[in-house]
Amino acid sequence: MEGSTIAASTPQAVDAANLGEALRRTAAAHPDLTAVRTLDGSLELTWAQLRARVDALAGGLARLGVGHGDTVALMLTNRPEFHLADLAVVTLGAAPFSIYLTSSPEQIEYVVGDAQARVAIVEHAFLSRLLEARQHLPVLKHVIVIDPEEGESNYGLLTLEEVEGSNPEFDVDAALAAVTPDDVATLIYTSGTTGPPKGVELAHRNILGAVRAVQEIINLDPGSRVISWLPAAHIAERAAHHYIPVVYAATITTSPDPRAIVQTLPQVRPNWFFAVPRVWEKLKAGLEAMLAAQPEEARARVEGALAAARQRVELLQQGAEVPAELEQAVRAADDAIFSNLRTMLGLDEVVTVNVGAAPTPPDVIAFFHALGIELAELWGMSETCGAGTVNRPGAVRIGTVGPPSPGVEARLAEDGELLVRGACVMRGYRGRPEKTAETIDADGWLHTGDVAEIDADGYVRIVDRKKELIINAAGKNMSPANIEATLKSASPLIGQACVIGDGKPFNTALIVLDADFAPAWAKQQGVGGEEPSLAALAGEERVVAAVQEAVDVANARLSRVEQIKRFTLVEGDWLPGGDELTPTMKLKRRPIGDKYAGAIDGMYVGH
Repeated sequence: MEGSTIAASTPQAVDAANLGEALRRTAAAHPDLTAVRTLDGSLELTWAQLRARVDALAGGLARLGVGHGDTVALMLTNRPEFHLADLAVVTLGAAPFSIYLTSSPEQIEYVVGDAQARVAIVEHAFLSRLLEARQHLPVLKHVIVIDPEEGESNYGLLTLEEVEGSNPEFDVDAALAAVTPDDVATLIYTSGTTGPPKGVELAHRNILGAVRAVQEIINLDPGSRVISWLPAAHIAERAAHHYIPVVYAATITTSPDPRAIVQTLPQVRPNWFFAVPRVWEKLKAGLEAMLAAQPEEARARVEGALAAARQRVELLQQGAEVPAELEQAVRAADDAIFSNLRTMLGLDEVVTVNVGAAPTPPDVIAFFHALGIELAELWGMSETCGAGTVNRPGAVRIGTVGPPSPGVEARLAEDGELLVRGACVMRGYRGRPEKTAETIDADGWLHTGDVAEIDADGYVRIVDRKKELIINAAGKNMSPANIEATLKSASPLIGQACVIGDGKPFNTALIVLDADFAPAWAKQQGVGGEEPSLAALAGEERVVAAVQEAVDVANARLSRVEQIKRFTLVEGDWLPGGDELTPTMKLKRRPIGDKYAGAIDGMYVGH
């Protein structure tokens, strides 16, 4: 689908000095466009209405003592009130920050204490954990609860209705005028895979610098549709579904259940969609499960069309000419098959689709390219406002995360570490000047911690996290992420994989069955009964044999030293925010090693 030209009025918001000013410019240019809405349409706010409510809430928060330089904690699902609260806080020159919804009271206590938040805005569902943490947070003076239940005022809580509009005489314009580009606009707390989370301080100039790159890469008309569905504590959600819509007047539909995103897509039909790799893997597995259940003739027809489309993708990636006969066959398949699949997925009106936040198996990206969905991998960090490198529409190189974004410089250190520099690079880590100095050098280069390669055209390929590289007993360096991606691409049965091998004589793997594909596959194969559970399937011989076949396929694509010699099927699933995965679905390698120490040791018995 051709991208449309950005309206002339939109860049005015890009040139704003801060996010509050950007909101005002967007509301002035597009007052009647829908800014944010619930999935069921029960609440819709235009940009003019959102701005009015932001001002009213800002005045109420100021009455509670929130002012320039303060912080406010948010613990909300994806709902319009998040956008309202976040913008009200930044309008005052204060910094909102979101808490992961899976956080324990101890984790809540840590981040709220580190940020020194005086006010928290929370949903009823998370209130008990926040109140438990509050017992050890003397600085937290006020808790505003959304959707309170009867009797909760006994805890000394406030409601949003009580705060919003409670200070009509407050001069919002004067407060906003004092907000400088260097003021902190938000704190993003790292997910803490290697110790306590750090508070990444992102200034207004950082965020607006990152957002400016969008107009050169993604053409978003005012009113373009996006879905707010990722955790608001993650920079990907903040950037893609909050800051960018505010600047470019996109319409945000909030989807409170991230697990239902596959069902949400057809209801919204977004023009821009960003998702983490696991979502694209699940979409691919779902389509493959549906295909597997088709009658043989229909299945053969679709498989043949996919094979032809994949061949075309491979030729295009190689820069080779696509034979006219193949091009014609793929176009016919697109009209007859792929266009219907795109409509079924809800991705028939996308201008751009992106994947990032973790390594993506190239096979997954190639699959969607074959379907006519130009999935483009990108790379960014909390420390860069989510910006960094991105594959441009029409110039995607599968297996890379693209060249640097406009306004971003990239180079490699002597040891291969990726260094980036630009307006999007954070102010620093809150309260940790020594850690900031370690991460951003005197010349402004951010040391990312990622090992990468950069080709002659400037396309970046991420090898792995510097600290996660496996060095086996023979001293060989390997990327576990690359091996894990190869495993997952070998079969939709594999949902998660964690490669073990650091200091070991050979590599092994903990493998988790895919929660969607594995039960459907088992039922088709007559394995595990009518409603097979993942725990039961992990012990089924035919399942183990099928996973072994996938491991064999993966091993054929890996060098000898990278190959998986033994594996263990984990009973059950690994869920975001659980023992094994961060809320953004990155592997918690150290906790996994501790939790599954017995199983890991068992794979090395006799060696």
